[in-house]
Amino acid sequence: MHLITITHLFYMLIPISIVAYVYFLWTQNIKEIVLATFRMLTQLLIIGYCLTFIFNNNHVILGFVIILFMIGASSFIALRNIEKRNLKVYYEILLSIAIGGSFNLLLVLYFVLDLHPFYQPRFIIPLAGMIYANSMNAISLVAERFENEIKNKTYPQARANAFKASLIPQINSFLAVGLVSLPGMMTGQILSGIDPIIAVRYQIVVMAMVLGSAGMSSIIYLYQQGKKYGISN
Repeated sequence: MHLITITHLFYMLIPISIVAYVYFLWTQNIKEIVLATFRMLTQLLIIGYCLTFIFNNNHVILGFVIILFMIGASSFIALRNIEKRNLKVYYEILLSIAIGGSFNLLLVLYFVLDLHPFYQPRFIIPLAGMIYANSMNAISLVAERFENEIKNKTYPQARANAFKASLIPQINSFLAVGLVSLPGMMTGQILSGIDPIIAVRYQIVVMAMVLGSAGMSSIIYLYQQGKKYGISN
C-alpha cells in the first residue's frame, strides 16, 4: 500500500482552511470548525497508537471496555442537538444505541465473518466503531426531528417523519453506491491491493449493518418515546 508521508498529509489542510475562512465570513464563528479539525487530528493520532497496542495485545476485557466507552461516548454526543437533555434522555439514547448497534455487531462477527477465535481486535474494534458511530448519527437525526415534530403533530405522524429523516443518509448511500461513489471501506481495501470482488463483499456487509444499526436504534428510541404517549407500537 502506498505510504502517505506526514508532509504530504498536510496538503489536505488547504481545502479545510478555505472552508474555515468562508465559514468565518458567513457565520462570524471559526471556533467550531477549528476545534473540530483539531479534535479530528488529535483523536485519530491517539487512536492510531491505541489500536497498535490493542492489536498487539489480545485482552478481551480491554476490548470490552473500549466497546462500552464507544457506546457511552456516542450516546453523549447524540445529545448535542436535543433541547431537553437529562439523564433519562441519555439513558434512552444509550439503550437504543447499545441494543441496535450490538445486535448488528454480534450478527456480523458470529455469523457473517465466523471468526475463530471469536475475539480478534483487528475486526471487532473497527466494525464496532462504524456501527456505533452510525447509530449515533441516526439517533441524533431521529431525536431532533421527533422533538420538533411532536410539538404540532400526533405521535404516529411525528414518529413516521422522524424515522424517515433518520434513514435518509443510509438510503441515499444505498441508491448511490456503485453509481456515484465507492464507499470508504471498499476504496481503502482496493487501494491496499485487495481483489475488488472481495472488497465488494465486505462493503455489502458494511452497508447492510449501517442501515440495520441505524434503523434498529431509531426504532428502539421511538418505541421508548411512544410509551410516554401511551402507545406501545
